[in-house]
Amino acid sequence: MLRLLALALPLLLLAARGSGSAGLNDTEPVVLEGKCLVVCDSNPSGDGAGAASFGISVRAAGAKVAFSAVRGTNHEPSEMSNKSMTIYFDQVLVNIGNHFDLKASVFTAPRRGIYSFSFHVVKVYNRQTIQVNLMHNEYPIISAFAGDQDVTREAASNGVLLHLEREDRLYLKLERGNLMGGWKYSTFSGFLVFPL
Repeated sequence: MLRLLALALPLLLLAARGSGSAGLNDTEPVVLEGKCLVVCDSNPSGDGAGAASFGISVRAAGAKVAFSAVRGTNHEPSEMSNKSMTIYFDQVLVNIGNHFDLKASVFTAPRRGIYSFSFHVVKVYNRQTIQVNLMHNEYPIISAFAGDQDVTREAASNGVLLHLEREDRLYLKLERGNLMGGWKYSTFSGFLVFPL
């Protein structure tokens, strides 16, 4: 990475000294060979002081990972009769990197890093208390509860930052109660905050 910057910086300085071509003072990505993206701004302060100072941002290619799944139907959850009690989703709103498997409703981490996850599981016309766990490789990490008997709809919600390794798997599991009224509008979302 340092070698790439050492090679890229002189090229960028030469480009900045070139003729006054349009867009030279705008922030424009310069794609170099390899797996880095260097973005330079010849005027990061915005005060027009000239090209003496450079703002440089480097980020790894392919670092974008995000998903958001939703339950769009409210039919009786026949698939919840499985022994794993996995909470299934039927629509993907976002799946950047394609690391969320809709059929299994499981996210698989593509790389080591810090990830953010949140979920909201809605119970409808159900007086039973539910407990929903965020599972990390078959082990519960966090739980959420919904148990008010006087409401027609209630959500068990929670969120967390996790340090994950490549191939770690996360999904939601109904630990307690049932979702016999359906779970329409329930969501499960996550994204890579930064790679390690």
